[in-house]
Amino acid sequence: MASTYANGSLNGAANGLATHAPTSRRFADIPQTIDIPVQDSAQDQDEDPQAVEVNLEELADDPTELCTLLEMEHAARTYWMTVALAYAKQKKVDFAIEILSRGVVAMQSNQREKLTVITCLCWMYLWKSREAPRVAPEGTDARTKEYYLQQATQSLNDASRLNPAFPPLFLARGVLLLLKASLQSPSQDPNGVDVQKSEHVRNALKSFEEAIRVSHGKNMLASMGKARALFSLAKYQESLAAYQDVLAKMPDLVDPDPRIGVGCCLWQLGYKDDAKGAWERSLEISPDSKIAKILLGLYYLDASSQVPTNSPEFLRYYKKAMTEYTQDSFKRDKNLPLTCATFAGYFLARKQFPNVDSLAHKAIQYTDVNAIASDGWYLLARKEHYEGNLDKASDYYRRADDARGGVERGYLPAKFGLAQLSVLRNDLGEAKLRLEKMIQQSKNLEAMILLGTLYAEEVFANQTAAIKEDKTAETKKALTYLEAVRTAWKDPKKGMLPDAAVLLNLARLYETEFPDRALQCLQQVEQLEIDQVPKSEYPADAEDQAVIRSAIRKHLPPQLLNNIGCFYSQDGRHQLATEYFQAALDSCARISSLNDTEVDTDALLTTISFNLGRSYEYEGDVDRAIETYERLLSRHSNYTDARARLAYIKLRKNPNKDGPDAVAKLYQDNPSDLEVRALYGWFLGKLSAKKRPANINEDPEHRHYKHTLQNYDKHDRYALVGMGNLLLGSAREMRRESEQDRQKRSSMYSRAVEFFDKALQLEPKNAYAAQGVAIALVEDKKDAKTALQAFLKVKETVQDAHVFVNLGHIYTELGQFSKAIESYEIALSKEGKANDAGVLSCLGRTWLNKARTDKKFIEHYNMALEYAQKALKVAPEQAHFKFNVAYVQIMLADTLRQFASQDRNSFQLEQAAEGLEQAIKTLDEIAAGPNPPYPKHDIEQRANMARNTVRNQLNRALQAQKEYEAKNKEKRDAAIQQRQAELRRKEEERRKAEEAERLRQEKIRKEREEIAARDRILAEQRAEEEKARMEAELTTDSETGEKVKRKKRSGGGGGERARRERSGEPSTQRPRKGRAEKKKKGSRRRDETGDEESDAGEGGGRAPPKKRVRLASRKEAEKGGKYKSAEIVVDSSDEGGGGYNGEEDPLERTERKMERNSKRSSRSEDRSSGTEDEEDTFRRGANTRRQRSEGSEDEGDRMAVDRESSPQIRGDDEEEETVTRRQAKRSRRAGRVVDSDEEEEVEGGAGEGGGEKEEEQRENKADVSMADAGDVDEE
Repeated sequence: MASTYANGSLNGAANGLATHAPTSRRFADIPQTIDIPVQDSAQDQDEDPQAVEVNLEELADDPTELCTLLEMEHAARTYWMTVALAYAKQKKVDFAIEILSRGVVAMQSNQREKLTVITCLCWMYLWKSREAPRVAPEGTDARTKEYYLQQATQSLNDASRLNPAFPPLFLARGVLLLLKASLQSPSQDPNGVDVQKSEHVRNALKSFEEAIRVSHGKNMLASMGKARALFSLAKYQESLAAYQDVLAKMPDLVDPDPRIGVGCCLWQLGYKDDAKGAWERSLEISPDSKIAKILLGLYYLDASSQVPTNSPEFLRYYKKAMTEYTQDSFKRDKNLPLTCATFAGYFLARKQFPNVDSLAHKAIQYTDVNAIASDGWYLLARKEHYEGNLDKASDYYRRADDARGGVERGYLPAKFGLAQLSVLRNDLGEAKLRLEKMIQQSKNLEAMILLGTLYAEEVFANQTAAIKEDKTAETKKALTYLEAVRTAWKDPKKGMLPDAAVLLNLARLYETEFPDRALQCLQQVEQLEIDQVPKSEYPADAEDQAVIRSAIRKHLPPQLLNNIGCFYSQDGRHQLATEYFQAALDSCARISSLNDTEVDTDALLTTISFNLGRSYEYEGDVDRAIETYERLLSRHSNYTDARARLAYIKLRKNPNKDGPDAVAKLYQDNPSDLEVRALYGWFLGKLSAKKRPANINEDPEHRHYKHTLQNYDKHDRYALVGMGNLLLGSAREMRRESEQDRQKRSSMYSRAVEFFDKALQLEPKNAYAAQGVAIALVEDKKDAKTALQAFLKVKETVQDAHVFVNLGHIYTELGQFSKAIESYEIALSKEGKANDAGVLSCLGRTWLNKARTDKKFIEHYNMALEYAQKALKVAPEQAHFKFNVAYVQIMLADTLRQFASQDRNSFQLEQAAEGLEQAIKTLDEIAAGPNPPYPKHDIEQRANMARNTVRNQLNRALQAQKEYEAKNKEKRDAAIQQRQAELRRKEEERRKAEEAERLRQEKIRKEREEIAARDRILAEQRAEEEKARMEAELTTDSETGEKVKRKKRSGGGGGERARRERSGEPSTQRPRKGRAEKKKKGSRRRDETGDEESDAGEGGGRAPPKKRVRLASRKEAEKGGKYKSAEIVVDSSDEGGGGYNGEEDPLERTERKMERNSKRSSRSEDRSSGTEDEEDTFRRGANTRRQRSEGSEDEGDRMAVDRESSPQIRGDDEEEETVTRRQAKRSRRAGRVVDSDEEEEVEGGAGEGGGEKEEEQRENKADVSMADAGDVDEE
């Protein structure tokens, strides 16, 4: 499509180089002056008629006198129309309309003249409608577009009554219908179909096509109208083709300019760069084109919207759009609606509202395009919106929306503005309804952002409310809309840039349930902020990206860095959290240095410093945490949270003196602070943990929480959960022997659950309250499965050790011992729990239960014993830990003695026996102690059973195991010896195989070395032979005395040989038969003929031409017939100059040739064998080449073999040559006739001869041309 435009936009010039710029031809036929003839003067006097000269360039402001003159002189329509068009040329269209109207009246008697004037009047009305306002300005009675279109319709109807087939009427009717269609109000049809408008455009299209038909395709304005109608019908491809057709037929057309239409079609089809090219070409041809300028301005405005606002490209595009194009267009026409709307948007961005008001009203008044009117109303609405006039803004938004179709269609920015007004009025329900309708219509991203933000704010408000509501649906909707926007950013086609506000809202929504996703959102915001940091702030000497990011974080907002640090701390990555908190402090320091009063840096420093101290605590760096808290308290001494953390640290470091004093002083200074009361309650719990009173009401921790709920805050969640935990502990210690005891115990669990439920009502996500409910379910209702689901949810929020301990208890209760062990081990890995005796004891008990389910795994008993011993090591004074170790040792001994002999060994039994003795001793000590964990009688009974039964059974098992091992020792030794012997045999076989393989490889290596040695000797021999051959080819230069290569015998000398033969002298030079004789067959025949003629001429008399028979080539044979043979016999009399006209008879010449050959044979026999072989080989090669050119392909192959054979074959070759010469003699006397056998040989020879190398043919060309008659006879 772009290439089509490029071809069509060259204005017909070769290679696109126009020789002259096309200009507008509108009003080109209007002369400077006009002479109006005066009829009376010509009648009164016998002189030439006089005329009144009218200067059409300096017309009077009142055309009344001119009209009177034209009426009085009964001027023809030409004068009326010329004067009217002269006024129209000066933009005085009203005067032109007045003149034409009076002209119509003056021509009542001449209907033909009247028709033309009425048509011109119709065009004037159409022109005026384009300039008239769409809506009359307030307080004026200006005529609108609708008025002039009515007048144009009336004029067109008058002209149609005179002659409906008048060709100009078709074009005028089409334009009138297009203008009427543009003024139609948009339809409210949800399908987007404007029936009435479409009907007007289709009728206009028919009128244009009729105008084209009657003009035989020459009416270019009708073709332009057709293209415009197709554009209005959204048939952009067809419209583009129509505009390009106009441009091809009339490339000089610039008013109207089809390039504008080409660009608009390309824009609608998505080829925006090609559209820009069309408009630039239009501006190049017409530099004053206001339409081309504003369209190019819109192109660059659109380009600026596709790049970030802080980029240099944005500034360049925006500046070029507004200053270079839009401003220039506005200067040329201050009432052009599109320019006014564009400039109004520019002034709206700069908050210059008076300019916005005037320009937007102009755009609304003078446009005939509904979309531009909608833009004008929208700009006015935005202006009133900024100024706070919500009622006016709402009215203008509705008008802008109605101008583009209203409720179901309409203008989305206007609908969005109405939703924003609803938000400002706090009518969120209406705002949501409007936004949801927008999203249903178009999936508008701005609407999704606003709607998602509204739902998110509703969720956030509920989080801070005193009574929480279930906002799951709102949360889901907010996430759906905001995530849809986030996904749209990834689509490069949409060109959307990420919005930090959307990401921050998503982070807050994910904060509770999906902290990892929240962190990802904040990290994306961090990247956006980093991208905004100028490159000049980057460290110059750093190359590592991590170092660079760490260095420029101080330029980011401290709130963002603090939030990221909090998420890292929550995730347990405390080192990263510390880095971000420190970067946040650096950012606060940077902001303070800039004296930025908009940011409360003191509050930020306080919060971030406290978070940094907590992070140091998590890392175990208590000293730096104390330093941070003290530095914070030096600025704000009443910062209670910092004082509470210092008191807690002192309590952990000095639990006996300094710690309790610090906590007590803190509580005395801040008795009403709920956080301090929570810390003090925890402190009381630690003090009374060792020995709780039997009556829970006497527990100091219980009294403290009760006092908090009664006197300070009945909704204090920490106090509620603390009360529940105390009741749980009390219920756990209650007796359960009788039914009444069990009922009291269950009632206590129910009271605990009530406190937990109240805390959950206040905070549905309170993990500690949910954990208390789960514990009550397990301990009271034995509902472990339901409790497990609750604990799994709690684990997602709370990562404390006790959560995993409770999970381990649940898994143990459900018999899932592997998961229980995993949970206990995670609890051990938590801070401060590595040597927790309770968790170690639980692990030992779980390993023991796992060993009972699978008794074959003795390792499980060993693990149970190991953890029980670790727990005892941590708390050696605890009697129940001692009992646990003894119990595992007894169980291990009893289980091991039950194993089969092959599944155990005597060492294990001996260790079990030692452990059994230790267990008996431990049980005796526990039974004798003051406070045994179980009844003394039970402990003594278990010790006696171990001492008597288990010991005896274990001893018998040990004795049996030793006997079993002794009995099996001989068998085992024999088996071992046999196995070793087998291994030795296999090793010997392997060694022998390796030795055999080594010998084989050695033999192969030697053979290869011998072959390589022979190859070297042969190579050296060949090199010596080659060197000797090369030296044999060298001879001593007679002039220089240097060794030079022996020259080959020359193929020339034919002339000297002929001279000797004519004079009768014996030939002393042997003729050379080499490459000179190797040539194409046709050339050889021509030389042969020429030589014979030459020889005949030298003989003296001119003999009559003899009739000869020759061979024709394959090509000639194919022309003459369809025989398979490549050559045919033709009569030589058919060719001119084919006879023997020489001085000597050919027979005599042949006889002399035979004598020379016999002499050469005798001389060659006298040579040495080496030279003889070489010359024979050379001669045979020459003969082979000659015979190959005349013989068959088989004969050529045979000669190639002869060259490689022994020299002894020479005699046979000479005999064959002699026979051939005799046959040649006879053939030349009676004419050469080739029989069928020879014909086949000739066919093969032709094919072989044609395949010789071209290089040899070029080298031998001179020799061939000098070949004498003897050579020809020999052939």
